[in-house]
Amino acid sequence: MRNIQILIEYDGTDYCGWQKQVNGISVQEKILNSLGKVMRDTQKITGSGRTDAGVHAWEQSANFYTESKIPIDRVPLALNTHLPPDIRVIGAAERPEEFHSRYHAVGKIYEYKVLTGQFPSALNRNRYWHVKDSLDMGEIEKAMAFFKGTHDFTAFSSAKSKVEDKVRTVNRLETEIVGRELIFQIEGDGFLYNMVRIIIGTLIEVGRGKLKAEVIPKILVAKNRSLAGPTAPPQGLYLKKVLY
Repeated sequence: MRNIQILIEYDGTDYCGWQKQVNGISVQEKILNSLGKVMRDTQKITGSGRTDAGVHAWEQSANFYTESKIPIDRVPLALNTHLPPDIRVIGAAERPEEFHSRYHAVGKIYEYKVLTGQFPSALNRNRYWHVKDSLDMGEIEKAMAFFKGTHDFTAFSSAKSKVEDKVRTVNRLETEIVGRELIFQIEGDGFLYNMVRIIIGTLIEVGRGKLKAEVIPKILVAKNRSLAGPTAPPQGLYLKKVLY
């Protein structure tokens, strides 16, 4: 039995997320359909984690087991033949039998894109969060520093999260400005449900002057979701890389 890892790039606009669900079409479902046509014996694929409806991925990681003899270098092309144009397998590799794309991950990198300026983009409306307000980047960078390190991120996770241990480590949180684009990149050992989007929503509130950067440590200690900023919309979020 072979254990094959694949790397997947996708536009999440038209999907209910990564995870297969009964109330919508998921990325996982589309890949399973393709696997069924190429491998025939594969009925399960395990992703590194969920992405919500509308969230994109540069490099989602997933693995599956198969008895198929197809050469590993032909796997991406074979799967892509049966995938829609907004989902692409961009890499494949043989892994040890015990490899698990979720449990063996040691970290993830996410990217969040904000488009500033008065007018939103018609062509990229599903790729950015448009924020027309003037933002104080000095205050945003000051607030970013408080998120780095190991903290209990209860205040920055969805109330729907059922995870008991909400302690996570943010190793890196950076920004880059390219024209009208404000690009955040965050790396950590793991992220709670909506954690990245709530952190970004909070940073934008700081940039707008609606929150003070200095209150971030107090919000972390209070563990109160209502004290943090809003959840940023999904279309600006990208899973950039899964670390092993």
